[in-house]
Amino acid sequence: MPENSSHGGRRPGAGRKPGSGIYGEPTLAMRVPQSWAAALKAALKAHTQYLPDEALRPAVNPPAFGLPLFSYRVPAGFPSPAEDYAEGRLDLNDYLVEHEAATFYVRVKGHSMTGAGILDGDIIAVDRALEPRDGDTVLAVVDGELTVKELSHSNGQMRLLSHHPEYPPIEFKPGQELVIWGVVKGVIRKLR
Repeated sequence: MPENSSHGGRRPGAGRKPGSGIYGEPTLAMRVPQSWAAALKAALKAHTQYLPDEALRPAVNPPAFGLPLFSYRVPAGFPSPAEDYAEGRLDLNDYLVEHEAATFYVRVKGHSMTGAGILDGDIIAVDRALEPRDGDTVLAVVDGELTVKELSHSNGQMRLLSHHPEYPPIEFKPGQELVIWGVVKGVIRKLR
């Protein structure tokens, strides 16, 4: 085909711009068996409806904003003389975010994790890139409902544990669905 032809081939500026779709980043075409297509589409749709669109896109790169971090540990018991030694500066995004494109924040509702220091109204940093391990606090979807719990895997049985005496563990029966959305990396709480 001649180089100056206006038909066929790749033309500069033509086509969908990378990152212009619903995910905010370039997408990847994959080949799957036709018999799987409907199930995969349904699974993607079901698992993306629980979180806002922003949670599915890479995190925005905020400018660094570090505040002084003092190396002295403040006792929570009896008062002690203060020390004027700054260790450096602390940016909470640097502190909490290990995998920027896979991390998002979500506000907690409920009291089932108060014993783990996660209170109603707290904001948790969730990293979807981390492989969940036994003992991790996770954001999970159980039969279509979001929950924050401790992941427990022992004797071949997966359970989600609460940290409050009024909330029993979630034990899974055949047919129940569990999807781990991510591992909780930290908790943010304003006191005033």
